[in-house]
Amino acid sequence: MDLPPIKLDFLKSLTDDTGIIQHAKFATPKRKEGYTTDDNARALMACVKYHQIYDGSEIEKLIDVYLSFLLHMQRPDGRMHNFLSYHRRFEDKVGSEDCMGRALWACGRTMSSSLHTEKKLISKEIFDKVFPWVPDFKSPRSKAFAVLGLCHYYKAYPQDQNVILNMKALADQLLNNYKLESSSDWRWFESYLTYVNGRLPQALFKAYENTNVKKYLQIAKESFDFLLGVGMIDQKFVPVGNNGWYRKGRERAMYDQQSIEASCMVEAALDAFRVTGDEKYRRTAEDVFDWFLGKNSQGVVVYNPETGGCYDGITPEGLNLNQGAESTVSYLLARLELAALKKSCS
Repeated sequence: MDLPPIKLDFLKSLTDDTGIIQHAKFATPKRKEGYTTDDNARALMACVKYHQIYDGSEIEKLIDVYLSFLLHMQRPDGRMHNFLSYHRRFEDKVGSEDCMGRALWACGRTMSSSLHTEKKLISKEIFDKVFPWVPDFKSPRSKAFAVLGLCHYYKAYPQDQNVILNMKALADQLLNNYKLESSSDWRWFESYLTYVNGRLPQALFKAYENTNVKKYLQIAKESFDFLLGVGMIDQKFVPVGNNGWYRKGRERAMYDQQSIEASCMVEAALDAFRVTGDEKYRRTAEDVFDWFLGKNSQGVVVYNPETGGCYDGITPEGLNLNQGAESTVSYLLARLELAALKKSCS
């Protein structure tokens, strides 16, 4: 599979000394849109992945920026703000469960990395202050993010059995969602498919890898294969569109297709491959990644090799030509996951 070289230019141009700017007008950062914890957590994970694969010391400055941003966004009670204006004013009282879950995942990944001890200690401090709020999470996706963060925490602190207990508690809650909502023709955790759907089975694949609880693997495979049945049309990946989503028993939305959906499916498929050894999941990751390169319902190239950015998605008319942080970092996360696979097989 021929892949574009990994290019960090646009990630750097979106990032200032505060963090990564949320949106862009075409390829120009829109400063007035400010910053989010969501995007800076994703950017931190991408840079830590890059550092792990390439041992790139030049990326450590970006890691410092994103980690400092998360530290700044943490409230005294441990919860996270999500929105920060360009003038560094908090734009919310408290952020969403998702932003806290993503912060946990990003900090967990940093803790389990080969970065300097000081960065890992800051990540652990943020994680430990957020985590007491996890039992209040209602969103299955937020719980999945927390599971993924705990998997990295356990890698960093394998002697801490409380991590496994918390991982099982959250994974069991996902299984309960599945039991309540799934049926023979709807193998899913909710009565609808919305955003970043791949993260739910991905969390169960990783939970199984760390606990060896076979039920996690069973439901991970069932739900992920169901997603593939919905998302692969004529051998092309067609993510559920955010203009209406997909409710059980109704027509699914075909547009607008978001870059983040392809990214999380690539990552989930590769985790499924690592856990099961089933080659179909590796091939799935490659097929889904091709969505970025033009193998999609509109035949448009979503990744921009000139800037290193990624367009915000596909509309019925074609590309959304804006290249925001979510799309750009999502592409990088998927591309780096394929690079990690290649390195592990070499």
